[in-house]
Amino acid sequence: MKIPIKQLASGFQMPVYGLGTWQMGGRNERDPKNNDNADISAIRYAIERGVTHIDTAESYANGYTESLVGQAIKPYDRRSLFLVSKVHSSHLEYQQVIDAARFSLDRLGTDYLDLYLIHRYSLSTPLGETMQALDELIHQGLVRNIGVSNFPVEKMEEARALTKNKIVCNQVHYNLKYREVEKEGVLRYCQEHDVMLVAWRPLQKGLLLDAVPPVVSELAKKYGKTPTQIAINWVISQDHVVTLSKTSNNDHLQENLGAVGWSMDTEDIEKLRSEFPNQEIVSDAVPLHYSE
Repeated sequence: MKIPIKQLASGFQMPVYGLGTWQMGGRNERDPKNNDNADISAIRYAIERGVTHIDTAESYANGYTESLVGQAIKPYDRRSLFLVSKVHSSHLEYQQVIDAARFSLDRLGTDYLDLYLIHRYSLSTPLGETMQALDELIHQGLVRNIGVSNFPVEKMEEARALTKNKIVCNQVHYNLKYREVEKEGVLRYCQEHDVMLVAWRPLQKGLLLDAVPPVVSELAKKYGKTPTQIAINWVISQDHVVTLSKTSNNDHLQENLGAVGWSMDTEDIEKLRSEFPNQEIVSDAVPLHYSE
């Protein structure tokens, strides 16, 4: 299938659904017991079904995840893919950013990234130093676009003021249960300033719908979709919002893809926004405001 594309007024384009790779190959370090072939196969299965947006980071399995992604994409035309990686918050000094990007490119086996993100902001490294390095990566052609991840509004404002290039996205924790980006105004800010909000963990690692709330069941029946598809579509039906989800299960991927290519009615988006039970206003994984 062809994954729909969303486009900013600036012309930047991004698929509405992407494949996350967190925990492929290991968590913070490489897991020697990991089934690498299964992860490579899962990435290729996704690509064969139209998923072009592959998201990774230098911190995933201490770089090994990027190597697995690099192996997985070898048979495919690089130009057909949208590759994203992220620089860790401990590598945000100017030369560290340049070096980190080059190491990521080497592991991925490509000469450019479609999008490069600051994984989390640093409380010790001046943001201007990091943004200067990102500008230089674009100047060198190593990175096509730049963005941020897990940034509150005030940090987004600061980053936008410190770069010669457009901040095209903010990748954040957002789903039916976790609404910190609504409470903190990040969603509204992105919509008003032509920035894509990339929602990670749209299904809360599969835990979101352990017990399906009546409001979700009602809409699943209305649209002839599964609760999982309702949860994902709720995210991507919103203006300036796309998503990515990690799965190594082919059946789960197929179900997830049933969430794209259609849009929920505005009144149903708002119904879920207000009626989904037990909402949390601070991320349980990466809060927007934190101390190092």
